[in-house]
Amino acid sequence: MKKHMISITGDLASGKTTVTNMLANELGYAIYKNGEYFRKLAAEHNMSVTEFNKYVESHPEIDRQIELSATQYAAEHDNFIIDARLGWYSVPESFKIYLKVDIDESARRAFGDPDRKKTENFATVEEYKEDLKKRYEMENNRYFNLYGIHKNDMNNYDFVLDTTNITPEQVKTKILEAYKEWLVGAA
Repeated sequence: MKKHMISITGDLASGKTTVTNMLANELGYAIYKNGEYFRKLAAEHNMSVTEFNKYVESHPEIDRQIELSATQYAAEHDNFIIDARLGWYSVPESFKIYLKVDIDESARRAFGDPDRKKTENFATVEEYKEDLKKRYEMENNRYFNLYGIHKNDMNNYDFVLDTTNITPEQVKTKILEAYKEWLVGAA
């Protein structure tokens, strides 16, 4: 029997977590989140997420362990959603989604998110925008150096959606439609 797994990745502040929670609720799926673990490690190291990204570049064992944990989880579970930068890579048999968002909208969303203030504290939206660009490049370089992959290659995904001008409810609906089609085709 085919496992029912969805991996969601995308641009920073594209709505991944919001939509993951909505999908999990609608489908009755569990959620596996690498990002929470990454943020927890950053806080434990007394670093911002960007500083920890830089730190992990010289400590690849941390990155590999985070990704391996998703692979191990998938081997033992069904009916779940992976909210992780490289979930699509760690669990290639999943329905792989990439959410895109315009950088200005991304910065605005991130700046207004109170949960991010614990590890990402900027005085202006523009400062946030510059940090998001920096993190994006750091992650892309790290993933290429560690795994030889480009997360921004849209050929890696089964479904790509720009969330800039649509609501989370619309994003959820579009993903569910595509996921159902994928399940029928993959059966």
